Amino acid sequence: MIMSRSKASAASEPERKTSKGGKKKKKMPKMMDFIEARDFTGAVTLMEFEKSVGRGNAESDLWLAYAYFHLTQYDKALKIYQAVLESDPEKYNSLHINVAACLFFRGDYQNADKEARLAPDSHLKYRVLFHVSGKINEDSTKEWHSKLDDCVEDHMSLAAIHYLRGHHQEAIDIYKKMLLKKSRDYWALHVYVALCYYKLDYYDVAGQVLGQYLSIYPDSATAINLKACVYCRLYNGKAGETELRALEAQATPSFKYAQDLIKHNQVVFRGGDGALQVLPPLVGVLPEARLNLVIYHLRNDENREAYDLIKDVEASIPPEYVLHGVANVALGQEMGSRELLRTAQQYFQLVGGSASECDTIPGRQCMASCFFLMGQFQDVLVYLSSVKTYFYNDDAFNFNFAQAKASLGHFKEAEEYFLSISSERIKNDYIFLSWLARCHIMNQKPSLAWDLYMKMETSQESFSLLTLIANDCYRTGQFYFAAKAFDVLDRIEGSQEYWEGKRGACIGVFQAIIAQRESRDTLKEVLRMLRNTVNPQVDYIIRIMIRWAKANVVQIEDVEPLE
Repeated sequence: MIMSRSKASAASEPERKTSKGGKKKKKMPKMMDFIEARDFTGAVTLMEFEKSVGRGNAESDLWLAYAYFHLTQYDKALKIYQAVLESDPEKYNSLHINVAACLFFRGDYQNADKEARLAPDSHLKYRVLFHVSGKINEDSTKEWHSKLDDCVEDHMSLAAIHYLRGHHQEAIDIYKKMLLKKSRDYWALHVYVALCYYKLDYYDVAGQVLGQYLSIYPDSATAINLKACVYCRLYNGKAGETELRALEAQATPSFKYAQDLIKHNQVVFRGGDGALQVLPPLVGVLPEARLNLVIYHLRNDENREAYDLIKDVEASIPPEYVLHGVANVALGQEMGSRELLRTAQQYFQLVGGSASECDTIPGRQCMASCFFLMGQFQDVLVYLSSVKTYFYNDDAFNFNFAQAKASLGHFKEAEEYFLSISSERIKNDYIFLSWLARCHIMNQKPSLAWDLYMKMETSQESFSLLTLIANDCYRTGQFYFAAKAFDVLDRIEGSQEYWEGKRGACIGVFQAIIAQRESRDTLKEVLRMLRNTVNPQVDYIIRIMIRWAKANVVQIEDVEPLE
């Protein structure tokens, strides 16, 4: 529960009294002054000192545990609660719920469940068990849900469960109802509403709601961090990092949570720079650390590492389902595994088909990915077109959109999208090169496809691209470049198939020259290509071409004459 900020500000100034000399003398702060001011570091320092000089007691120990809990030092709080409970189990029976809360935040949900059940019945007990059941047994959440009452704390617990399940709109509805009732008492709810809007990709709305809270509490670490994330989404990582500096400036050595958060988000805002140094130690500390480390591996084509990191994570929120899908499809394509691709398709379908995500941008992208893997490109275009305005300059989006267009034969539009891509990583990918070459050919620009091949280094991929150019140019009647491609293929691997393709393409060029659809100058090159082949049919074909050239006064003197 969030304590009243108005009380905190009033208690944060120590009382003063006037001495006989007229000078004001500071009063020694008490433990409750620190607690009410939410200065838990100061409270811990004072109480640990008093304990060291023998002034400690059970009551002060409980406040010490309370302070440690709010500093997220759950192990220390747990140790104190357990010690006090053991000192008098009957008197401190209610501390079982405090122990359960510490265990819950440590991730020890099974033991948290056991401890909470030992506590006397109370609304706090029901809330803790409600949250624990959401982690270990979804079926039992209905039991504890039914025990929730019409009070602020219970409403907040229900909203939290909605948020954790990705039901952000339902959480917003609860928070707004509470704000309508007691807007002045629960200003922190503005942060919760902003976070929900952020998760729904309404970044501008999130920023507006957040501004209301920051205008009153400009030093809130959580709010500043969320504002930085909003700026990163609305503008770029540099804008987010600039906002994050305010949080970095106020983070103290004892404020471990803020320090970890700053390091994590700096990596994200810098596009993954320093990810391998910062993120691994934060896995298990910050929920997003593992997911962002998976994203880093995927962006660097380390598909096996990404898959191994995510495979044992039981997905519970949409981003986890999405990353499972992406990791499976990346490794599946790399290994040629249909099983992994089928698994990826199922993950995408779960997200895109869910009621909470179907109308969101990620949800529609997931359905597009699902149909892409199924080869249903008309459906892919339907979903991608619905979110196209949000990805105007996004290279990955344009790459997928262009592939879908080309798969349906819309080569002119596909070519435009392929050419709009600026990422060198994508432009050097064989999938990109092969699709762009095909678009050039289908749009009657075979010379551009040939240029793509000429820029490639000799490799299996360049051989595959050459084969594509040869076959596509032949099928579309662009015989000159088909002949050039088949000529190279014939010289690399002298097979009957390549010779037949070369022969047909050369004859096709000759026919185009006769029909005046091709320049007569190309006849020289056609004759040279034919001379490169050792085949009994070559002499007969060349003889006919030379005879026609002489009859039509076509200059071919530099071509080696037949013996």
